[in-house]
Amino acid sequence: MFKQVKFRLQGVILPLAIILIWQLVSNYGVVNSYVLPSPLHICFRCIQLVKNGNLQQNILASMIRVVIGFLIAILFSVPLGIIIGLNNRVKVLINPILNFFQQIPGIALIPIFILWLGIEESSKIAIIVYSAIFPIILNTINGIETTDKNLIEVAIINGISNVGLAYRVYLPSMLPSLFVGMRLGLSYCWRSLVAVELLGASKGLGYLIQQGRELAQPETMFLGVLIIGLIGMIFDNLSKGIERKTFRFKYTNNKEE
Repeated sequence: MFKQVKFRLQGVILPLAIILIWQLVSNYGVVNSYVLPSPLHICFRCIQLVKNGNLQQNILASMIRVVIGFLIAILFSVPLGIIIGLNNRVKVLINPILNFFQQIPGIALIPIFILWLGIEESSKIAIIVYSAIFPIILNTINGIETTDKNLIEVAIINGISNVGLAYRVYLPSMLPSLFVGMRLGLSYCWRSLVAVELLGASKGLGYLIQQGRELAQPETMFLGVLIIGLIGMIFDNLSKGIERKTFRFKYTNNKEE
């Protein structure tokens, strides 16, 4: 326990050192404060936005969009990934399309989605869904394809039905890979959301950054960027924590080895 706390504290040393140097550079005027506002100015701006409720509203708006888009992506991607993974004919048919669209980032499609769906919430959710589906689909397929062939043969010999085979053999095998895909998908959701909000939104963290630019408030822009990074880290750590608890036996075995 003490070693874990010590290890985590060591990870804080470099960020704190960077913040301290940043503040000193700002205090001594090495860099123009408009180009690089000090951590204290960003902190004061954060307090102002929290007091008037602006910051909470923008964070909540971004979080709601991500959650909705991510859930839709899961509902669409997991069944499709299972179908492709279990059926070679479907895989041969769909693989070229998957490979093609996988190379196109969601940001490149923002103008097209806005053209089709307008500038309201639908286009934003569509971009989030698009950004998340590929890592989830591909990792679901990978989880099915890497299932132990011996387990499949034993299940078939014992007369397990196709439903039982999917539930008892394929599902447990694909879950670790699926969790990796979901974690990547959530990360892509968050990144694409900010890009969408920068281009057209009336609320959200991307909008907050854009508002800071229009009002010549660099501390607001930096605050928005820092919050995006912090929330992204929280998402990733929560995902890893859930994964560790779900597959505790796997991590225990790795430590023993």
